Amino acid sequence: MAVEDERIALLLDYENLAIGARDGLGVSPFDFGPLADALAERGRVVVRRAYGDWSAFDEDRRLMARAQVELIEIPQRIGGSRKNAADIKLAVDAIELAYERGFVTTFAIGTGDSDFTPLMHKLRELDKRVIGIGVQSSTSALLPPACDEFLFYDRLPGVEPAVRTPSSGRRRGGRAAPEPAAPPPAPEPAEEPVTETVADTTGDRDLDALVGSTLTGLLRHADGPVLASRLKRAILRKDPTFDESDHGFRGFGELLRNLENQGVLALSAGSAQGDPEVAFPETSTAEDEAFTLLVDVVRDLTRSGGGPPQLSGLKNQLRKRVPEFSEKRYGFGSFLAFATAARTRGLVDMEWDDDRGDYLLRLPS
Repeated sequence: MAVEDERIALLLDYENLAIGARDGLGVSPFDFGPLADALAERGRVVVRRAYGDWSAFDEDRRLMARAQVELIEIPQRIGGSRKNAADIKLAVDAIELAYERGFVTTFAIGTGDSDFTPLMHKLRELDKRVIGIGVQSSTSALLPPACDEFLFYDRLPGVEPAVRTPSSGRRRGGRAAPEPAAPPPAPEPAEEPVTETVADTTGDRDLDALVGSTLTGLLRHADGPVLASRLKRAILRKDPTFDESDHGFRGFGELLRNLENQGVLALSAGSAQGDPEVAFPETSTAEDEAFTLLVDVVRDLTRSGGGPPQLSGLKNQLRKRVPEFSEKRYGFGSFLAFATAARTRGLVDMEWDDDRGDYLLRLPS
């Protein structure tokens, strides 16, 4: 096992997360996948536990069990508080793990409840790294500062909130982290399936997206260069069945060299022979082509008489022209991030429309 791998204990206050995602994002049942991917980029998750009254979350229970999460049952007791029982059990387990499982280096606590702030402080006092996880609209403002890192579930790649009016995204009781200066980001809608497909390139496209999204996550929180060996370990944590030979490569290095030839990655000599540093190219022809495609689609939709197109559904329009398009191939966690990058480059303008509850895209005048 590599020295730099964190060993993570994941403890979820499930009712807080699930109800927050349902009420704040319109996501039900709770989608554990984006959270699992985010933690896989940070280290090995050696403990997975979720606390709640599972009789109230029947579908969630099946999904979480399928994701190899240990379900800790906190039944409703007459005359007792189920919430307090779940909170106490989670806190006791966290302290027990901190003392009895010395190999655990990081605790990921999923909750938005400020009652857990003392637990966060105590774990850090015990020299444990603490990652908080919560839904932005239901997270107390006291919680993020108590953590070494805080992940808002809303912002994780792969989370697709239901379309909401701007007012529904307000925080309840002012308990969340400060609002961003820009208008609230439009939720990335689920895309309708595109009828045009290229069956023989689907596997390659998925591979590009898997490698690109994993590298993006590693670069985002890495304190140094990302080596090929670390990248592969992170990919295996996301998909333990991954095998480069399934894609026609004799080794992981050969796969990376192929992606370098496509302009997806850039390789440079690493600290050890045969373990190169992996990054995204500073100038990428493939990335430029993707931005050009976006500009062309926005221009054509605007000229067609429908006015500036909305962000919702725009990805589907790109895929109608280039079925293999995926923003993850270029290192962007979501289509919103891809469109924002285009705006930063001065290729498009994005304006929030309160009536539509979405961004409108225009070409710069």
